[in-house]
Formats: sequence, structure tokens, C-alpha cells
Amino acid sequence: MTWETEIAEISKRKELAKGRGGPEGVARQRRRGKLLVNERLDGLLDPGSLREFMSLVGRADYDDSGDLVGFTPKGAIEGFGKINGRKVVVSAGDFTVRGGSGGGDGSSTGLGSEKSSNLRALEWRVPYVRMLDSAGGSVRGFETLGRTYLPDGNTWSTYDMELLRMSPVVSAVMGSVAGLPAVNACMAHFSIMVKGISQLFPGGPPVVKAALGYDITKEDLGDERVHVYQSGSVDNLAEDEEDAFRQIRQFLSYLPQSVYEMPERTEPTDDPNRREARLRRLVPRDRRRAYDGHRAISWSVDEGSFFEIAPFYGRSRITGLARINGYPVGVMANNPMHEGGSTDIKGGSKVIRLIQLCDTFHLPLISFADEPGFMVGLESEKGGIERAGARLVIATCQSRMPWATVVMGRVFGVAGQCQQRPTGMFQRWAWPSGRWGSMHIEGGALAAYRREIDDSDDPAAKRDEIERRLHHLESPFRTAEATGQDIIDPADTRPLLCEFVEEAQAILKTQLGPCPNPYMP
Repeated sequence: MTWETEIAEISKRKELAKGRGGPEGVARQRRRGKLLVNERLDGLLDPGSLREFMSLVGRADYDDSGDLVGFTPKGAIEGFGKINGRKVVVSAGDFTVRGGSGGGDGSSTGLGSEKSSNLRALEWRVPYVRMLDSAGGSVRGFETLGRTYLPDGNTWSTYDMELLRMSPVVSAVMGSVAGLPAVNACMAHFSIMVKGISQLFPGGPPVVKAALGYDITKEDLGDERVHVYQSGSVDNLAEDEEDAFRQIRQFLSYLPQSVYEMPERTEPTDDPNRREARLRRLVPRDRRRAYDGHRAISWSVDEGSFFEIAPFYGRSRITGLARINGYPVGVMANNPMHEGGSTDIKGGSKVIRLIQLCDTFHLPLISFADEPGFMVGLESEKGGIERAGARLVIATCQSRMPWATVVMGRVFGVAGQCQQRPTGMFQRWAWPSGRWGSMHIEGGALAAYRREIDDSDDPAAKRDEIERRLHHLESPFRTAEATGQDIIDPADTRPLLCEFVEEAQAILKTQLGPCPNPYMP
């Protein structure tokens, strides 16, 4: 006796599941300009690589004879797949099935006792990609369950926390995402929204209306204008879903499968000995003129390899990933085009996340510094710049990955201090355009010599005299004479960085395994 009937039922259930939430749900997804869940998986994963798990979870309908007549799958497709030939776990929400909500058992996914996707990624030590398109929990589930339930989903959140210390995690907001999935969007090393179709909030417009009494659209409440440009809850913005898939694949290409592996080196396509003469002209002699910090990065790393993270948030700091002589690195720079390059609260939070990312996944960190200091002023004070600065100091001191700083211009105050680490493999070079100290001479002279200036017959002339005297002392060569600080020709930056990153690999291999400092999203 064989099992043909039961085997045929497996195929029948899977065939029924292809209808997902039914024609109406599919039509709504199309009207909103969104891809279907299977199309998203096809766009992200290597062709034919998806191996779905928990595919038979769902709600079955039976006739009076007990025969299966209908099957609605759970609100997500989950499984193993490959991205650029490397194994990942992927979970893709399906808004056509009950708005992508979990179900009525009180869990976040409605999966009963079976392993969750994040736990599988944790145990397999592979990257985890969430494509979120879910309204979160629904009160409809109370009727199905026959009761309400106490929120106790932190079992899954505990897995997320542990996974952040183990393997790369990516969250893509692919529609209206609310509730726990909205928090999941931020429990990631990299997050992305899609222009025009993504919104993010703990509770949508009906919840806002009930709680606060005002009407608001889901776009005004939580689209990319809010979260990519203002809150910083999401890192990057994709022009369309295909661009989101491209960015996810590129981000993961710089990182290892887990903390127990080294990031993969690609075959170098750029000469490690390339001397970049354009860097000599990057920093203007006139300090009042701004320049684009992106150029320092793009002219120094392997050509075309820079992948910027959070480009629209905290724009006085530039953060991202790149390759130097084929090796993946984290890279950051001050950008004088925005707020003079001062590190504000938003920019500082970006830097902390990059430091943690590099420390967790064994990437050397390269910093291009032109740091005028922490952002000053009343608004900065109201935002808590001192506490934000303290976090940056702590993150810098706790880090352990190899770190190289190229001082292009100013390095002032405590923020400038965060461009240097006193322990571990650290290297600092300065260009002749570099200037440093506890504070700027202009503001510092007015503070330190106030009585002398005020008592003078000509305060303005006296101030100019003092500042001229102090400016003679700020030559980087005087520091080099006293301390041994290396002053380099800017054109030599890339060859020196290539040598540093090559030598850093031996140190990084000794740091394999979990980082002693927990990753905080």
C-alpha cells in the first residue's frame, strides 16, 4: 500500500496556496502598485533557490465529507534561499492574506510551535531578510481565538536581539507596516523603504484618530518623508521595488554570513597603488568654502564600490560600506556641505551604528575627518547633544576593529576626539590642510582672552592680533615636530589605506565570534 493520495494532497494544498488571499486581495495589491509576494522573492533571490518552509500552515476548508475544498496560506512566505550564491533566510509578508497579519493565536506570525524564521537564521548562522508588508495584529483574530491575549511576543524579539549579534539582518518596508512588524523594521543592520508605497507606524490612522482625535493619512503619518528624511528609523530609500532588491543584495555583499566568518574579498578591479592627485585640491584654502565629503571617499576607495547608508538623514556625516583593494570596509566622513560638517545628534547616531556594524562583522573602519566639533546652539541643547556625544565617546572607546583616520581638515573638541581610538590597531594620517585643538581659535580666543580684549582701546584690533598670534601655532608641522604625527601628501591616501586594510586582516581573524559589546539598532 502506498501514499499516493496523501502525496497528491501536498501538491493540491500548495496549488491552492498560489491563490494567496484571493482575487480581490491580489487586485488591491496591483492597484497600489505593489508586487505580489512571490514576485518579490523572485526579484530578490537567485533564480530557483527558494526552499520554502512551513508552507502548509494556513486555514483549510473542508466539505461535509472531510475533503479539502479550499486553503488560505499564512500571511507570509518563509524559507531558505540564496543571494549572490550565499544562503539566507527570507520572510516575505503577503498583504493579500488578512493584511499580512499573523492570525488569532496570539503569536506574531501565527506559526504555533514551529520554529520562527529569525530562529532558523540564528541557528543556521546565515543572514536574515524581512520583506515587511503587514498591518500587524488585528482585532478580528480575537473572534477566531475566542478570547483576547496578553502580549508576550518578546520570545521572537529575543531571537531578533541575538540574531543582531550573529548574522546580518535586513528589513525592507514594502507597504503599510504597523504593530510589531514596524518594530521589526528597525531591528536590523540595514533597512529600506520604497518610494510611494511604504509607510511605517506603530498604529495607523484609525488608531491615531481613536487615541488623539485627529485625522491623518497613512502617507503623512509614516512614509519616507517622515522616516528616511526626518526620524532616521529607516536607512535608505529605493526608487522602486527592484531598486530595493538591488540595494539589499549590495549591502549583504560586504558582510560575512555570520560573526564566525570573515567578509569575502572580491577580485580587485582598482590599482592599490593609484595615487589620487585630485585629493590635493579637495580642501579649499579659504576655510569659509565648503566641499563635498563624498569625494574624499569615492576618490580613495575602489572605484564605484561605495554604498551609502542613510544618505538623507544626519547629512553632516556620511556613512557607508565600500571596498579597498577588494576588501570590504566601513567608511565615514564629515561633510562640510551640511552644517559645516559638525556632528549633530542625527549624524552621531549614524556613526555609532556604523561603528557597531564594523565591530560586529569584522570590517576595518576608515574615517575621513574634517570635524569642527559637536553641533552647538539652542536646538542642539534641547535635543540632548551632551548625552548623544557621550554615547559616541563610549561607542568609539568600546570598539576593537582596526580603524584608520585621515585628517583632511579640522579636528576639534570632544567630537574630534571621537576620530581617534587609544587602543587596538589604530592609524592616523593628516593632510597638510589639517587643523586641530580643543576648540576653534576664533571662538576660543574670544573666550580665553575676553578681559584682555574688552580692556583694549580697540577690542576688534586686539582680537585680530591675538588670533593671528595663535594661528601661527596651528601649523600641523608643529604638531609633527613635537609628537611624530604623520603628515602625508593627500595623493598617497589610497596606497596607504590599501596597505592598512591588508594588514588589518590578520587582526580581524583573531576577533572572529560575537562582539563583546551588544549591537543596538
